[in-house]
Amino acid sequence: MKQPISILPAIALRGTTILPDMIVHFDVSRERSMKAIEAAMLQDEKIFLVTQKDPEMETPGITDLYKVGTVAYIKQVVKLPHDLLRVLVEGVERAELIGLEQEKPFLMAETAGFEADGAHYAKSLREAMYRSIRELFQRYCIESGRISKDLAAKIMNIQNLEELISQVSVNIQITYQNQQKILEAVTLEEQYEVLAAILNNEIEVLQIGHDLQHKLKARVDKNQREYILREQLKLIREELGEDNTADTAQEYREKLEKLQASKEVKDKISKEIDRFKSMNSSAAESSVLSTYIETLLDLPWDKKSEDSMDLAEAWKILEEGHYGLKEVKERIMEFLSVRKLTSGGKSPILCLVGPPGTGKTSIAHSVAEALHKKYVRICLGGVRDEAEIRGHRKTYVGAMPGRITVALQQAGVSNPLMLLDEIDKTSSDYKGDTSSALLEVLDPEQNSHFNDHYVEVPQDLSEVLFIATANDIQGIPRPLLDRMEVIEISGYTENEKEHIAKEHLIPKQFEVNGIPKGKLTIQPAALRKMITLYTREAGVRGLERKIGQICRKAARELMENGADKVVVNTKNLDKFLGKSTYSYLMANKKDEVGIARGLAWTQVGGDTLQIEVNVMPGKGELVLTGQLGDVMKESAMAGISYIRSVADQYDIKPEFFQENDIHVHIPEGAVPKDGPSAGITMATAMLSAIIGKEVRADVAMTGEITLRGRVLPIGGLKEKLLAAKYARIKQVLVPRENKQDIQEIDAEILDGLKISYVDNMKEVLHEALVK
Repeated sequence: MKQPISILPAIALRGTTILPDMIVHFDVSRERSMKAIEAAMLQDEKIFLVTQKDPEMETPGITDLYKVGTVAYIKQVVKLPHDLLRVLVEGVERAELIGLEQEKPFLMAETAGFEADGAHYAKSLREAMYRSIRELFQRYCIESGRISKDLAAKIMNIQNLEELISQVSVNIQITYQNQQKILEAVTLEEQYEVLAAILNNEIEVLQIGHDLQHKLKARVDKNQREYILREQLKLIREELGEDNTADTAQEYREKLEKLQASKEVKDKISKEIDRFKSMNSSAAESSVLSTYIETLLDLPWDKKSEDSMDLAEAWKILEEGHYGLKEVKERIMEFLSVRKLTSGGKSPILCLVGPPGTGKTSIAHSVAEALHKKYVRICLGGVRDEAEIRGHRKTYVGAMPGRITVALQQAGVSNPLMLLDEIDKTSSDYKGDTSSALLEVLDPEQNSHFNDHYVEVPQDLSEVLFIATANDIQGIPRPLLDRMEVIEISGYTENEKEHIAKEHLIPKQFEVNGIPKGKLTIQPAALRKMITLYTREAGVRGLERKIGQICRKAARELMENGADKVVVNTKNLDKFLGKSTYSYLMANKKDEVGIARGLAWTQVGGDTLQIEVNVMPGKGELVLTGQLGDVMKESAMAGISYIRSVADQYDIKPEFFQENDIHVHIPEGAVPKDGPSAGITMATAMLSAIIGKEVRADVAMTGEITLRGRVLPIGGLKEKLLAAKYARIKQVLVPRENKQDIQEIDAEILDGLKISYVDNMKEVLHEALVK
């Protein structure tokens, strides 16, 4: 039986069904629905909620709505942004939609409620229905796991059948179509049948889902976990429209068409793309192959930059960037001139050898700038694995191309300037010899087909301008050295350091430390003192640090003490740098017996070496002190043997060498000393002490001695002559075979020095001993 007809504001719900006893909120955006809520709130807050059959329809009519809906009370209305209303309602009773009294401005529905089910059910039937629903609900809770224990217990404790059916219907998670079926079941028996059928179906679906999960879990072991994750990732990407292998392969094809490369290279890449396309994206090899193809596509096979042919501009850039380094600059200009004449030609492979801080690395950058070449630097210091140069086979886990290939990739052209820094610091281990791997790279006859193990396609390195740097030529294996053109960069003179400091280091440090123009002045005399007494090096790194130290202290004076200007001179230099670090062993003021001045080469430049000899009664022993190396000890022994062989020429009695001990000492005993170049100096000092003749204090010498008294050539002459000049020596004895080296030394160094060439010890003694 139906109750009398009521006219109520109505809302057509989309994808939602409200049941009696259900408290739920929903959002309202349609204007008709909002006006219906306003009308309901102005009356008795009652509203009729009916579900529309097609959720997409904007303005449903009577035929588009289900015939049964729910009369509900509006509990709360909240305004949300974007013209939305959130409505909280409580379902009261079922009602049938008889018709629509109006459709605009909002729906007014004619509804008739259903009277209470008056049918009398046997007690046993009610008990059976009660138990059945209770049991089905219990199974549903176990299978779904979506209903909290507290809520489930509360529902299970309900004793009334009607209330149990109502609460179960409200709290299970089912589609709005199933909820509508429950709503349309008017009698108790109908409600039971519909609800029981729905619960049975839901339980069955959940059980099937669990069974499938268990079966899938049984099949998938630990090793297949990655496969599942990849499949899920693939599915997600497909859903997002981001990818599949075919799209990636197509992208590679498009890049290949634009690539500047030979037919051989393109065919190889095309073949790899075909393999990639036919491969399952979840396969482990797929990502390896993808990386390999991307590497090949990124390499600049035939892409070149245009070198500058403007000789005047190139010379200007080289001159502005570095002071001195004449030989390097001239060699680069020769290369440019030849390249301009031949319109190509092979690039030279230069090796700059010299002490640290002499500008080897920075001149490579200037050369790149002068030639308009791309610049890439590869530091080889400590590299000991051949694969660092040649790359790994791509079948290895974590395989990657070698440093040469990576550098080309970075440069983006096949003819960059590539700096191989610290080539003398490479080493080898069980994985291979790095220097051997460099042989092919640095051989102009072979490097047009350089084979990187990872790339597997020959690369042309003949257009690359290689510049290598090294501190010590002895550290470079002979076969590697043979492939390079060695340019020696010796230490800077005091005058050169002064020019470099004024033109480059001081402006650079002023900028780094924010010193305003005109606020700090370093006087030339202070700069010279800094070079002589605070740094002892072949290069200028230490000098740059000292200038930086002055700038920092000056900045503090300007900022903290409010000074207008800071002037650094010889008197206040120690205030900025502390006491002087070094002191040159200046020429002795008077001639002395048994003391001779030698010249030594060190990694940071030249130095003078004072050799002292004492003769005392003894058993004919030769004592050597001052931390001398084996070569130096042997030179001393060769020197004493020569003196004994010519003893009669100097009226030395034969028994002298059995009755006296000769003690040779070189001061600064804590510093290790070695090398043959002090041979003539030790022989001169020993003979002076034996015959009692003084050695000239203003003479220094260098040269290796033989048993017959011949004087052999030595190295590091420029640094040694610089040291002699700093020590205020007037005359230097040099082996005659070193005459050609003297001709290459700047006149600035030789100015004020008398160079005497000697062939044997007679000539040395003639020049060194006081007549």
